[in-house]
Amino acid sequence: MSLIVKICGLSTRETLDVALDAGADMVGFVFFPPSPRHLALEAARDLGEAVKGRAAKVALTVDADDATLENIVKALQPDLLQLHGRESVARLRDIKRRFGLPVMKAIPVETSADLAALSGYTDVADRILFDARAPREATRPGGLGAVFDWHVLENLDLKLPFMVSGGLHADNVAEAVRLTRAGGVDVSSGVERVPGIKDPDMIRAFIRAARATQELMVR
Repeated sequence: MSLIVKICGLSTRETLDVALDAGADMVGFVFFPPSPRHLALEAARDLGEAVKGRAAKVALTVDADDATLENIVKALQPDLLQLHGRESVARLRDIKRRFGLPVMKAIPVETSADLAALSGYTDVADRILFDARAPREATRPGGLGAVFDWHVLENLDLKLPFMVSGGLHADNVAEAVRLTRAGGVDVSSGVERVPGIKDPDMIRAFIRAARATQELMVR
């Protein structure tokens, strides 16, 4: 199975086109006002239309209510909802039933004890995303460019497809995949010049490195 490469937090047509041309499998759009990558609905509509089926569109939300999700789904028409907050198992089930879309649940990881949070989610989610746990003083979820200990996932026996995120960049993505055996990688800050501003060359370099990793894994 080929490695899934997701470029998240895209906000301009230029960087979206770069990600698509370089072969990203998933393109992510953030709908969370505290984030520097937050996207307005009108911009999301335009970018979503530009994808033209070349990659899966992912809408990232954080504890969004139904009205917010409805507006996002209408504007972006995503292929996948990425739930990055404290959504319960029941909430995931409700969202899937209400919107008829697959969901990817983000699980913050610092130690192996954090894997206990998987219980229940694996019965509802279509994918799992393991991300670094945010610092206590953080105002938003996610690793915020930090790497977690990938050894935590070394012997993970998970029936669902899963991805890893948090502090990934072109120089470390190979090691992340080697240790975790993840089926996908998700990058945002690792392809940015400054928070929220994607760098076209860094996007290309990351996707190139991820693809090279995939070739090594199948040898």
